[in-house]
Amino acid sequence: MATMTAIHRWIPRVLCSLIIGLSTTSIVSAGQLYVGSETISITPDAPVALDGQRQARIAKDVQAPCTATALVVETREGDRSLDQAIFVACDLCIIRGGRTLYDDLRADLKGRLPEELHSKIILSATHTHTGPVPQEELYDLPKEGVMPPAEYRKFLTKRLADIIVAAWEKREAATVAWGLGHAVIAHNRRTTYDDGTTAMYGRTNIEKFRGMEGQEDHGVEILYFWNAQNKLIATAINVACPAQEVESLSSVNADFWHQVRTKLREKHGSDLNILGWGGAGGDQTTHIMYRKAAEERMRKLRGIDALNDIANRIVNTWEDVLNVVKNDRHSDVAFEHKVKVIQLPYRVVTDAEYASAKAALADLDGSKKGAPYSYWNKLWHGSVVRRYEEQKTALQNWEMDLHAVRIGDISIVTNDFELYTDYGVQMKARSPSLQTFVIQLCGDGTYVPTKRAVAGGGYSAVIESSFVGPDGAQVLVNETVDLVTSMFQPEAKASK
Repeated sequence: MATMTAIHRWIPRVLCSLIIGLSTTSIVSAGQLYVGSETISITPDAPVALDGQRQARIAKDVQAPCTATALVVETREGDRSLDQAIFVACDLCIIRGGRTLYDDLRADLKGRLPEELHSKIILSATHTHTGPVPQEELYDLPKEGVMPPAEYRKFLTKRLADIIVAAWEKREAATVAWGLGHAVIAHNRRTTYDDGTTAMYGRTNIEKFRGMEGQEDHGVEILYFWNAQNKLIATAINVACPAQEVESLSSVNADFWHQVRTKLREKHGSDLNILGWGGAGGDQTTHIMYRKAAEERMRKLRGIDALNDIANRIVNTWEDVLNVVKNDRHSDVAFEHKVKVIQLPYRVVTDAEYASAKAALADLDGSKKGAPYSYWNKLWHGSVVRRYEEQKTALQNWEMDLHAVRIGDISIVTNDFELYTDYGVQMKARSPSLQTFVIQLCGDGTYVPTKRAVAGGGYSAVIESSFVGPDGAQVLVNETVDLVTSMFQPEAKASK
């Protein structure tokens, strides 16, 4: 669920044309791989507000702790460092505050990590809806009995800085393998009806139901890292689905990634560091959309709940792929990390959308003022009104740091959003790399729907849910493919 961080971003940002490390003429250098990794809890010992729903929820207990895992990847030629990437996967709903959170983290890292490495940091959120809120003003929270979001934010950035430094200091010679598996995790959650409308989590057992709106991506992209003693030290698992199976709870819960980590560590060691990367899955869910009774029967017969069922599918795929690729490890790999600041056009607010938002706000100020979602909904509809007024002067762009990382034959790309799966499929299909890992929610982006989703309407496709629309999404896809191509094309030309 894309919530309201972007509302607080509705202040035009200073445009930046800096492109870090871009080169379209040189061949990517290979170097000895070095890797360091560390995991830490980002769950405080105090009641916290939970992120991801419209109503305020206060968690006073922890069912499964939210954690963050840092992975530092570097290549060297002798003692000379060639390039680096620092991935930090967090059990959070969204990287709230976007660049501001990155700035806070860099401030905590000052003097502890070389500043030239700060631009190499990639934060990502698993999109659990039962993780702490790191941003003020998102919910109307009580003044006492809960850790203020600003206080949690300081706690969070300090913890993230600690594991980044620890991972950097633990770098050691390593080998890497990559592989592709398949597991049914994601289900499209947008139902279409005979009148052309679409609904998020809409009913499927009614006469007017006609099908699911979009496609699903069941690929599981996996990286494995071993140290010089052939010990498996880290892995990254990329699935095109958010982690929100238990999204409505009022307890801290890392969702299915907790079960995945527990099961893998039971077999491969408690110190195995596991990064959960959510791929393009803005229109996806782990919830069963049809055949619900049959699915529940099978789980009951197996004696497992939904979280363990999902985790088993991921773990079984991970083990299968490991057995296939473990003898195809690489210690000397082509490695490059590029960062490009891109501008994505904002979705234009129409007159009708503006009028609808104004009417909704007026209604909230009237008879529905005491409704549990009113505070959130005022922010939600209010953003549309502000955007409409702002675009009269100048259309705005969403400014985003686009990261692309090459490791051997594969590429890893990032975006800020809850990106519909169609766009992730486009990136993977057009990419020149053997495999392309797409990591979403590396910033505080909202949903990015397709044209057919906008036409069908419904939550996640309406203007309140979306700052960047289909036009901006296509710019994102093209920029992403171009950046990856710049890493692989010169080498291809040189080999001819």
